Amino acid sequence: MIGPRSGVHDPAANAGSTSRGRWGEPEGESLSSSRVSTHNTSDPTAPRVALIDGRRTPFLRSQTEFIDLSTYDLGCAAVAGLLHATRIDPEVVDLLVMGRVLSDPKTPNLAREVVFGTDLPDACAAHTVSLACVSSLQSTLDVARAIQTGAASVGIAAGAEVLSDAPIRVSRPIRKRLIASQKARGVGDWLGLLSGLRARHLAPEIPAIAEPSTGETMGENGERLAKRLGITREAQDELALASHHAAGRAMDAGLLQRQITPVFPPPRCEAVRTDNGVRPDTTLEKLARLSPSFDRRAGTISAGNASFLTDGAAAVLLMSEERASELGCEPLAFLKASAVVGLEPYEELLLGPALSAPRALAAAGIELADVGTLEIHEAFAAPVLAALQLFEDEAFCHERLGRDAPVGTVDRDRLNAWGGSLSVGHPFGATGARLVTTCLHRMQHEDSRYGLVTGCASGAIGIALVLERPA
Repeated sequence: MIGPRSGVHDPAANAGSTSRGRWGEPEGESLSSSRVSTHNTSDPTAPRVALIDGRRTPFLRSQTEFIDLSTYDLGCAAVAGLLHATRIDPEVVDLLVMGRVLSDPKTPNLAREVVFGTDLPDACAAHTVSLACVSSLQSTLDVARAIQTGAASVGIAAGAEVLSDAPIRVSRPIRKRLIASQKARGVGDWLGLLSGLRARHLAPEIPAIAEPSTGETMGENGERLAKRLGITREAQDELALASHHAAGRAMDAGLLQRQITPVFPPPRCEAVRTDNGVRPDTTLEKLARLSPSFDRRAGTISAGNASFLTDGAAAVLLMSEERASELGCEPLAFLKASAVVGLEPYEELLLGPALSAPRALAAAGIELADVGTLEIHEAFAAPVLAALQLFEDEAFCHERLGRDAPVGTVDRDRLNAWGGSLSVGHPFGATGARLVTTCLHRMQHEDSRYGLVTGCASGAIGIALVLERPA
């Protein structure tokens, strides 16, 4: 195990020491009071935050057409596409915030480099956030808070990730010698650097999406979550199938094309205009034949009901209500409320939506039944099904949310109706902005008054946003 908290999260150690309650908290201790933090943006005295529109690049399976592009390239493409689609004067943009998970030493502050790589003015402030799968939901909140506090009146919330170009490090012994080599003077120094070097030190360090506090990957944690809540392989495959079929229908109807800006990757520079991970022809039989990915003997999570490695970028334009009126921009929605929760990473890593969504709804003063458009991030099928199950669980809602009644039952027709991360794809830093964009466009298409966007993230974080269309 890794890190100072590893003993707390060692399953063997937990089994013999601390008795844990149904939801993973030590018995007698309420996680709702001791380990959950929330923030909402429903302050009636703050300026209303208007969401004008969103755009994204096509989302492509890694190692396909975007293989020679960088996160910077796709970030520039998404922001430039948004500026073009909204016809906004770039000079009025005060702030750009971008989400990214895998950092590139060449562009440590991706957002600022995207400012220089697009028509945004040099005076545009820019910073980059990293919050795993909800990075660009966080960038949306950062821009919204800047608008509410008067630090900005027009901002872009974006995110990008190119997993085709994930940073791969050499081993620590090699890194130490490379740094020391800058001071090498002559053959003796160089031979000294080779002393103690072993063949195993030449192996690269491949990035692993694991929790430093527990040592578990999200997939391994998802397997335990599915087993604990009785979520079957069949139910997970059915959700994945529904995601692919929904995305296929949306593509055929041209509903996704409005949000996609074309990209012209070298060397052929032919336009890429559509996502390439959607499998509308898949079946339950095909999904069932896939082997478990994390628990080979008794697992339920497979490549078919987990999101795939994806390259892509997305961006959303936000303004204060007053500035939108001055510029003649008609908002698709306003940010009604939000909630951010931090949970215990061993038992609740993927339960962010189960806590953040009800808190955001409460901050907005509405119920789940009032939401016409619902977008939940599909990192895996299991945590989505877990959230839906816990929304209906009276004991969970009472113990963890302080509610006298369940949150409610989600109408599956309102959930990810144009596909989700299982089918469209999941470029880590960009997914949040994609979710917001899709929610905005669906709300308009479906004539919904309220929309809800929520997702879980590594580090046991959950974020939820409630959007409201103009009356």
